[in-house]
Amino acid sequence: MTLPAPLAEIVDDFAAVEGQDKLQLLLEFSRELPPIPTELEEAAMEPVPECQSPLFLSVDTADREHVRLHFSAPPEAPTTRGFASILHQGLDGLSAEQILGVPDDFYSALGLADAVSPLRLRGMSAMLARIKRHLRA
Repeated sequence: MTLPAPLAEIVDDFAAVEGQDKLQLLLEFSRELPPIPTELEEAAMEPVPECQSPLFLSVDTADREHVRLHFSAPPEAPTTRGFASILHQGLDGLSAEQILGVPDDFYSALGLADAVSPLRLRGMSAMLARIKRHLRA
């Protein structure tokens, strides 16, 4: 699987830990999700209903060589925030071509299948699918 360097680094971080430590790492990522810019309103962002917790995303394709991603999820939804933060840290600022090249199931390499529910993993898949849909439009 070929991943952009920032995302590959995150996958490597998850591969280096086992069991409950993966959940702890996901929790750390949830704390690192940046707030949405003040000029961007959550109401203008796209909801991702496949996520078990409220999640909104914005894909700024004004510069296709440096796509900007923004996510909003409540603090009481650490799994969802963690997934959003992984996508933000791993993909924000990359080119549309690089993001479109990310395998749809890259998240399986994080090794979280035993730690979080399939519904939650489906939410991460849905986030990536929506980002790619914006890039193809």
